[in-house]
Amino acid sequence: MVRGVRRGSVVIRRAEERDAGRLTRLVRRSRAYEGRYSSMVEGYRVGPDYIAAHRVFVAVEEPSGEEEAGGERVVGFYALMVEPAELDLMFVSDQAQGCGIGRRLVEHMLGEARSAGIDRVRVVSHPPAEGFYRSVGARLVGTVPADPPAVRWDRPELEFVVGD
Repeated sequence: MVRGVRRGSVVIRRAEERDAGRLTRLVRRSRAYEGRYSSMVEGYRVGPDYIAAHRVFVAVEEPSGEEEAGGERVVGFYALMVEPAELDLMFVSDQAQGCGIGRRLVEHMLGEARSAGIDRVRVVSHPPAEGFYRSVGARLVGTVPADPPAVRWDRPELEFVVGD
């Protein structure tokens, strides 16, 4: 059964090493990377070392009373690189698409960038995600050429201007 996200039940917290497996599964199972894009995430791993080295934040749906035994559910995450400033990863689970999680993650990321003294954040986007990034304020600044064998397509390069 596909279920959405209950409004107000999602919190964004710093990722912990114990989240690595769930984040890896979210990346590898993303329908956005099926078909011609599958080579991009084939064998991809979000490891504990990556989480420890970078600003990785996870959106989790907290359990309701009847679900407490199962614990929280990961519905998305992002990784912000500080030097150079770049949104390295951002994923929202297929089941949570359209529930505002991506928008909340971007807002959180911009707050993190602001607190780190960053004024612009680069995004090399998965082509189907370009429209989303533009809808939340990123502007197109160029194109990153294909880099076979893993990336066989050009990707839009966008930029967020971090405001006050």
